[in-house]
Parts: sequence; C-alpha cells; structure tokens
Amino acid sequence: MLELKPALEAVLMVADQPLDHLTLAQAVGHPPRDVEQALAALADEYTEQGRGFELRNVGGGWRYFTREEFAPAVERFVLEGQQARLTQAALETLAVVAYRQPVSRSRVSAIRGVNVDGVVRTLVTRGLIEEAGTDAESGAILYRTTSYFLERMGMADLSELPDIAPMLPELDDLDDEEEVVAAPEEPADDLVDHAEETGERTD
Repeated sequence: MLELKPALEAVLMVADQPLDHLTLAQAVGHPPRDVEQALAALADEYTEQGRGFELRNVGGGWRYFTREEFAPAVERFVLEGQQARLTQAALETLAVVAYRQPVSRSRVSAIRGVNVDGVVRTLVTRGLIEEAGTDAESGAILYRTTSYFLERMGMADLSELPDIAPMLPELDDLDDEEEVVAAPEEPADDLVDHAEETGERTD
C-alpha cells in the first residue's frame, strides 16, 4: 500500500478541481477516515513550515492554493509572462488560426508543417485564442481568436484583418494531417505590421 501523505500530495498536485476525501481515498487506497485525518494534518504541517502554498478544504473538496502573503510574487510572475513577446512560431500559429478559424490543431500543424500543440497552449494561456467547439466529423477541438486578440491588434472585428487569406492553403486539401505543407511567412509578418501601424503590441 502506498504511503498515505505522499500519495495524497501526488494526486492533489495534478488535480484541476477540489477533491473530497472519499475520492482521494479511492485514489490512494486508504480508508476515508485515515485520509480525512491525513489531509488535516498536511494542512497544519504546511502552515507550521511556512510553505508558499496551503491545503484548503473549499466547496466540499481539498485543493492547493498559493498562500495569501506570497500573492504579490505570483502576480508579478503572471504579469511579466503576459508581457513577454510572442515567438515567431507563436505569431505564425496565431496568424493561421486568425485566418482559418475555427480550426483544429492538426489543421494548423498541417499548414505550418510542424507540431503546434505547445504553441496552441501558450496562445490559449495568453488569452489570444480559445476553444470554439468540436469538429463534427473528427471530434477534434476547434480554436478561434478572442476579443482580447482584437483588442491587442487594434481591430474592431476580424473583417479588418489584412487580406491575405487566399495565400493560405485550403483546408479541404489538408485531410491528411501528416502532409507537410510549407507555412507562408506573410501571415505573421502582416499581423505584426498591422499591430505596429496601430501602435499595438502582439504580446
């Protein structure tokens, strides 16, 4: 049987929502009462040790939170990360999504000729693109640009995008996502040029 406290920490570390003691007990293979006591003990230990995080029971479940006194450090980290400039790969991916939305990651990968999973996650984190449902045939998640994207680009709506969409390959020609299609340089460059003309940044 797994050691109780480390097992609880491991599960809580990857949880994306609060977990009640019964769910945790099933995951770690220990009696619910023991799990409940161990959770309370862990919460006390973190406080006594002055850790930068704490374990709280909220909404009927347990979850890790940043300790309040360290919130300024987290805020600086998040804000500085949001202000960092996008890489060329991120700009190119953003351009493809902007012109072909809603579009799946595999379609974007086919257009750019490289895997874009990591870049898409970055753009979602930055608030520049978001999920837009799923493809009816493949079930793949589709992505589109956000209102924040328009704000950062200084545009009222997508109709103000530079007219370069015809230069991108048709999606109907990309049924095989492993097909390598050279990604044009112009989409990213034109978006950057447009941002510079309007005085906006693409970060």
